[in-house]
Amino acid sequence: MIQEYEAEYEPDATRRDAGDAESSRASRGWWDRNADEYQTDHGAFLGDDRFVWGPEGLDEADAALLGPVESLEGLDVLEIGAGAAQCSRWLAAQGARPVALDLSHRQLQHALRIDGGAVPLVEADAGALPFADGSFDLACSAYGAVPFVAEPVRVFREVRRVLRPGGRWVFSVTHPIRWAFPDEPGPEGLSVAASYFDRTPYVEQDEAGHAVYVEHHRTLGDRVRDVVAGGFRLVDLVEPEWPASNTQEWGGWSPLRGNLIPGTAIFVCERD
Repeated sequence: MIQEYEAEYEPDATRRDAGDAESSRASRGWWDRNADEYQTDHGAFLGDDRFVWGPEGLDEADAALLGPVESLEGLDVLEIGAGAAQCSRWLAAQGARPVALDLSHRQLQHALRIDGGAVPLVEADAGALPFADGSFDLACSAYGAVPFVAEPVRVFREVRRVLRPGGRWVFSVTHPIRWAFPDEPGPEGLSVAASYFDRTPYVEQDEAGHAVYVEHHRTLGDRVRDVVAGGFRLVDLVEPEWPASNTQEWGGWSPLRGNLIPGTAIFVCERD
């Protein structure tokens, strides 16, 4: 699970069902409350204008999962779950025309703090994109939106709708195998503790039982089927290895675990 901050109370962690509306409300509230601390803790690693796919530090400048860097110039790109729009800022530096979308108002305020509004920002839910059909050439999401929605196919179909024919959709999520292990960076995180096949969402809830954080588990096969059901072809599945140069811990991600099991899965998809 990617969450790692506490609100003013200690939420109760459990596994239970959580629908799309409850998940969306929880995500908006959680990221609004924790955006400041998240950007303080991880802003230096993410950079103001760097495109990083996950805690391993795989950089789009090297991976070129959206296509060759030189091909990005002049393309309309939608970043979903953009946070402070670091990835969009990198895309703009390559000559692309990015739009950064996020559910959290506070995350987008950090984008404004960094660049003063140089990148267009949109506050909206990924399951109801406020754009006309065929508005973008590319869409991307680095750990944004997809892990937190109950109905990923709905999001993928929306992404397909706003993409032009031949458009590429690339997104990264926590590698599904991580759900079988405790969310710990040390040795205690190396022993299987739960069933990989248990799709019950991870939920943190307040004293009244209302979800304040929700993350949804899909197996690797589920993710592939969701991509196809959303109208895409899967053209690559990238599992970044942990580089020796990265010595930091980020929640349950660490060099110890990263050298043994994958932490991130990146799905490279195309719209016919």
